[in-house]
Amino acid sequence: MNNLSDNKIMLIEHNREKLINAIIYFLGNTRFCGKTKLFKLLYYLDFMHFRETGRSVTGLDYFAWKFGPVPKSLADEFNAPAKDFNDSISIQGSNNNFVIMKPKEKFEDTFFSKRELKILEEVAFIFKDAKADDMVEASHLPNHPWDKTIHTKGEFALIDYILAIDDTDKSLTLDEIKERLKDKEEIKKAFNG
Repeated sequence: MNNLSDNKIMLIEHNREKLINAIIYFLGNTRFCGKTKLFKLLYYLDFMHFRETGRSVTGLDYFAWKFGPVPKSLADEFNAPAKDFNDSISIQGSNNNFVIMKPKEKFEDTFFSKRELKILEEVAFIFKDAKADDMVEASHLPNHPWDKTIHTKGEFALIDYILAIDDTDKSLTLDEIKERLKDKEEIKKAFNG
């Protein structure tokens, strides 16, 4: 007789699928979306979602570079894209440091929650016509996560998602975030043990 203890159950997160599809969505729903703007859009998606839920959408880590938050692993991937990236997104060269990208696939919302989709749409709407320079300025606002990191830890430091917590109605408290992070780790241990 089979029971759960006999079978290994894995908790599968779909961060990669969400990342690829968020890129496809932003490329199709904003203008002037080069690499710099894309990094900022993903940053806002992840940090806004974290503020409300205690977890990011894509699983990316962002670092405080001179011109704003950068998901270093994705920045590195632009030099040697993985197969799923190449299959989904076309990098068509650059024009004055503006990386020209086009989606090869249609946006697939399968792996996104309703809240993730709402924030994805909201970020695209807010920054639809913004250029990268405008987004750099927005991500550098005083007391925002990049600003706090660059001034306390210095350039190239990891930006802690906890810095997304604020006093808005949508934001969880620090204690709520810590409890959710603890629960997430316990679930991962239980399922991926």
